[in-house]
Amino acid sequence: MSFDAAPHSDSAWSQLADRVAALWQSGVAAEQCGECATARALWIELLGLDPTHLGALNRLGAQLAADGDHDLAREVFAEAVLQHPGDAMSRVNLANLLVKHEEFEEAREHLEQALRIDADFRPAHAGLAFVLARLGEPELAARHGRIAFARSCVVEAKFRGAGQPIRVLELIATTGGNVRIESFLNDRVFQRFLVAAEFYDPSHPLPEHDLVLNAVGDADLSGAALRGVAALMEKTAAPAINRPEAVQATGRAEVARRLAAIPGVRTARTAAVAREALAAPNAAATLAELGFRFPLLLRSPGFHGGEHFLKLDSVNELPGALDALPGRELLAIEFLDSRTTDGKRRKYRAMMVDGRLYPLHCAVSRHWKIHYFSAEMADSAANRAEDAAFLADMPGVLGPRAMRALEAIQSTLGLDYGGMDFGLSPDGEVLVFEANATMVILPPKPEPKWDYRRPAVERVCRAVHTMLTSRARQATLA
Repeated sequence: MSFDAAPHSDSAWSQLADRVAALWQSGVAAEQCGECATARALWIELLGLDPTHLGALNRLGAQLAADGDHDLAREVFAEAVLQHPGDAMSRVNLANLLVKHEEFEEAREHLEQALRIDADFRPAHAGLAFVLARLGEPELAARHGRIAFARSCVVEAKFRGAGQPIRVLELIATTGGNVRIESFLNDRVFQRFLVAAEFYDPSHPLPEHDLVLNAVGDADLSGAALRGVAALMEKTAAPAINRPEAVQATGRAEVARRLAAIPGVRTARTAAVAREALAAPNAAATLAELGFRFPLLLRSPGFHGGEHFLKLDSVNELPGALDALPGRELLAIEFLDSRTTDGKRRKYRAMMVDGRLYPLHCAVSRHWKIHYFSAEMADSAANRAEDAAFLADMPGVLGPRAMRALEAIQSTLGLDYGGMDFGLSPDGEVLVFEANATMVILPPKPEPKWDYRRPAVERVCRAVHTMLTSRARQATLA
């Protein structure tokens, strides 16, 4: 996105300045009244007159980001940084967009530059608390988190709607592993108060709220945050989504143990192993004592997008894996091979929302590590047909035995919001790969070939929105 200044003579400068000032005041007023489309048009008009206007660049970028136009927002924030390299907020805004694209190193550079501009700039410390945790520097991340949140762990997000909002306490972990549910919290409906749960102080009063949303989703990564969530829950009578005790029991090893007892379910043996033990000469014997044999999977805790996740076919691959994987402890995971006679593997995802199951996708691939965005779907009409059949009739595709197992998994986990990734054995047994609260609902790409997916995704999204609004309204009525 580019903005070209309108040509003007020196004699017209005063009129131009007056017009810019009027557009700025009108844009701010429109935002305050929740007239976001009007404000967006005003920011664009203003930037056509003054392409370097700092306030308009940052407000337009924030509005684009809130509307989900992340690529355009990134361009606008990059322009703000280019035009105003000494503005700390512009750098933080750009860093936040880079984080959404998982460009953590570049985000770190902008956040550290923001602190060189203003050493006490709280948003930059908060951003580094998250980014450094993702880059495998937990001690430094914790130091920035303490600076950002020790005095106040609550951050109020902007409400852009008209009328009375639904006020939500959104509890997060600064180390990451949060449920990506913010897309459901439309800022024209919801007023969000983000709470850094690790730093919650029970002596501090909470803002008025209608609903508590526990977005801390990774039990392996966020123990301190979940303890903060539990302490906060004792101070509120508002309805809550994803109680901390339910999330706490969804660590990978714990889930594997709990779900293994369900008829029709097979889970992957999982254990946390110290890096030193895996680097020792007797590592193979250590793994054997824990019940593992090769091939096995090794992954760093706290990551959910397939990064830092390797398959090892022999003990000889351990040294290279340890060089590649961050973390003091690594998760050893039994390899469940879901390959069928056609040489392909299928990974199904079902979402759990308010006591019901919703099909989200069937990803088909010849590779052992399957994620929908990297599976063999875009270039295969046959694979997309399998996906469409699953979305249209999950019970018919999976069969009654598997459906009973999935319903038992949902009941056992007790999550209001979550998901499970699984395959099927040749006899219909459910092979659980992962089941927790961190599952993501990604919208289909705009190409027509993905149109078949839209109704299923919209169905899940409506269910989440209904759960959030109905819980809050029940509390208001009560």
